[in-house]
Amino acid sequence: MTTLLDIAPALAFSAHALDIDPEDVAGDIAAVLREQVLKRLRRRGVVVGLSGGVDSSVVAALAVRALGAEHVFGLFTPEQDSEPDSLRLGRLVAETFGVESALEDITPILAAAGCYRRRDEFIREVFPEYTPEFKCKLVLPDVLAGRGYNVHQLVIESPDGTQHRARPPLHVALGIVAATNMKQRTRKQIEYYHADRLSYAVAGTPNRLEYDQGFFVKNGDGAADVKPIAHLYKTQVYRLAEFLGVPAEVRRRPPTTDTYSLAQTQEEFFFSVPLAKLDLCLYALDHSVPASETAPAAELSEDQVERVYDDIRRKRASARYQHTPPLLVQAV
Repeated sequence: MTTLLDIAPALAFSAHALDIDPEDVAGDIAAVLREQVLKRLRRRGVVVGLSGGVDSSVVAALAVRALGAEHVFGLFTPEQDSEPDSLRLGRLVAETFGVESALEDITPILAAAGCYRRRDEFIREVFPEYTPEFKCKLVLPDVLAGRGYNVHQLVIESPDGTQHRARPPLHVALGIVAATNMKQRTRKQIEYYHADRLSYAVAGTPNRLEYDQGFFVKNGDGAADVKPIAHLYKTQVYRLAEFLGVPAEVRRRPPTTDTYSLAQTQEEFFFSVPLAKLDLCLYALDHSVPASETAPAAELSEDQVERVYDDIRRKRASARYQHTPPLLVQAV
């Protein structure tokens, strides 16, 4: 990808640094994906989990471009906390690109494994009144608002719509996350079932922000055979989505976690910064652009950019575990 910084380093940093030619990018990714799947992995096609979001939709479109619709299998894996729009939009994507698909409701598996029970037991340590009729989510404070500790708050909503929030003890926050991580790992198990029966590869859907910052579950949505858009910033994924013909309704949908029963964006749960601004800050940090130059491009203050830089570094440090493969005592 060629950027303004590559062409003219002397120019002031700007939002145009992330500009791409979507036709060239789509062609390059499709060519590499075709070689990876057919020659290196020796698989017949790919399985893509369709969440109704822009990332999985772009991966599906690229896979169709690389392999043909007849060699792409879409999978819908809703559970009881999923937003209804996720399934509806996922089906719209499958229809748009003409791929075969299947629905696998993972609620019974999760219930049998104790996902919901374990989560609720941790929540009741903070809110004893919590029952399955309540809704919940974890949220992070806005990085741009101040330099306070970036720790989760637990939010619950009663059946009458009343919300309460509190900062949970660390073991409670970790327990809630551990229980809900079962969702991503169960989805991946189902994806690999279909991949094995079809002799297909599993396509992962993380973009660069998610991959770099560790916004994935190890051996869950972080597991895949190919990750076609892991080098693309989120704003670039949106540009590619428009070019590839991803339905406008999918492109307009705010990125969600689709993990907790209360509606929740990715920014609210993990990134804590608007994604377009985070894209620019991540690019700028990687290219040693000082905060004073990044600030006007991202429409932030210099102090806010420094906060974002610090948060990126902290999340990268935490993500090392997620990126680390199994460790061996000796090389084999």
